[in-house]
Amino acid sequence: MESDSIQDETIWAPGTVRLEDKPVHQSRDQLVLFPTPSADPNDPLNWSTARKALNFTLVSFFVLWTFVQLDIGFTAWGPMQDELNFSVDLLNANAAVNYGGLAIGCIFFMPLVHKYGRRPIYIFSVALQLASSIWQAEMYTIGDLMGSGLISGIGGAISEIVVQITIADMFFVHQHATMNGWYVVVQCAGAFLGPVASGYIVVAQGWRWMWWWCVIFFGVTLLCVVFLFEESKYVPYLDGREFTADVQVTDEPSKSRKDRDAADAKSANETIASPVHTNPDIPMKTYFQRMALVTITNEALWPHFYQPIVALFTFPAVSYAAITYGSMLSWFAIMTSLQASYMIIPPYNFDAIGVGLMNVAPFVGALLGFPFGGHLSDKSILWLSKRNGGIYEPEMRLWLALPLAIIGPAGILMFGLGLAYGVHWALLAVGFGFFGFTLASISGITLSYLMDCYQDIISDALVGVIFMRNIFSVVVLFALTPWVEGMGLRDLHILLAFIALVVLLIPVPLLVWGKKARIATAASYRKMAANQLSHRTT
Repeated sequence: MESDSIQDETIWAPGTVRLEDKPVHQSRDQLVLFPTPSADPNDPLNWSTARKALNFTLVSFFVLWTFVQLDIGFTAWGPMQDELNFSVDLLNANAAVNYGGLAIGCIFFMPLVHKYGRRPIYIFSVALQLASSIWQAEMYTIGDLMGSGLISGIGGAISEIVVQITIADMFFVHQHATMNGWYVVVQCAGAFLGPVASGYIVVAQGWRWMWWWCVIFFGVTLLCVVFLFEESKYVPYLDGREFTADVQVTDEPSKSRKDRDAADAKSANETIASPVHTNPDIPMKTYFQRMALVTITNEALWPHFYQPIVALFTFPAVSYAAITYGSMLSWFAIMTSLQASYMIIPPYNFDAIGVGLMNVAPFVGALLGFPFGGHLSDKSILWLSKRNGGIYEPEMRLWLALPLAIIGPAGILMFGLGLAYGVHWALLAVGFGFFGFTLASISGITLSYLMDCYQDIISDALVGVIFMRNIFSVVVLFALTPWVEGMGLRDLHILLAFIALVVLLIPVPLLVWGKKARIATAASYRKMAANQLSHRTT
């Protein structure tokens, strides 16, 4: 019977895994680690907590300053209009070019991540953003504005893709939402708190200094990445055979009967995975080996240029992530642009500090959304898996997305209608906070759902998602000025709220038909996964 169960698991839908197992002679549920770690001590899944924490901290530091650079520009729109005579249309066009760079960069860089590893791309990305910050600080012409914005976007392009690959490299399925949640918090800290700090810098030191501070922090980040960030691309250790550990579970037979009884009283979501037993015959890499500039594998680059588009239109989970993530970030781009354009004029008359401080509200909302879409999501799937006989389905994450279909549109309406009617800024801040909560929550849930459905092609899937997200933003920012002039602020935000409602209700059909869609596309998924030499076989 056990062998039949194992055989059945090999033909499950992509993303369907056993997270809990209950032995015949024990009442305690066991948490099964997925992906299955190898016996190699150099496998990132087997790294110590300290090594994983250091790598993820450096990644978070990189993400923080990337989103600071990408989102602080609008706090200086007023001074830049006065000093350089840049119009609002031109500044919106620069933001669109910046998003265009993000779209181009993710298509270009991600194949290189597969071929040459994570380290060289992180290093090159930070160096490129450092150079673009210097250019932005020395900006005088329209060419400087557009050129520096494009380079900034290209340099920051990997921040929303390679991070998820790094998470998949080092962490297990039941940890994905928590780690994605931390990523979203850091992302929101850069996007929301960066403008707060830049507002004070613009007033105290001038708008050019907000870019010089970026130069300083990118310089520190570059040094940290060069000397401390380990390559997380795993290349199996081969010595006549590939070392693979047995399926790891969390039960510890050495416990006394009393301890086991106490453990039985705990719910499955309180179980902690035990250490993986590694092969002592495999040598640990030295510091210089772990810090190698490139980790090359015999992998074709060309498929990774077209597979993101194939994934986008083949797998419903990828399409859902692209539509949801893309639309929510587009609404954020619209709200920040309108805030920078309309809150510096009557009835608000905000200076750069006031415009920046408005971003405290969405950051507070994001802080509340982080545990909702992260830790709570991971806890909920363990509970739901237990009720499902220990079998995990990725759609289990989507139940927590349903309340956001009310909170998100409500935040857009509060912000947009308040701005249209000139109401007190506090109402706008509350609406912005609701939107921040929705953005952080749905980002964590959506990214984790996508990772869990198609982990072996996650990089190609994310390239498609982020490419579409940035294309959405380019289109709406180029069209924003005539859109506002044609519809007015009130009708524009009513339309955005309705679209957000429809998008945020997409989890409903996925809860009904999502597994059937994964089964229907399983052959295409496995074929695409087999073409990626860097994917982990489980």
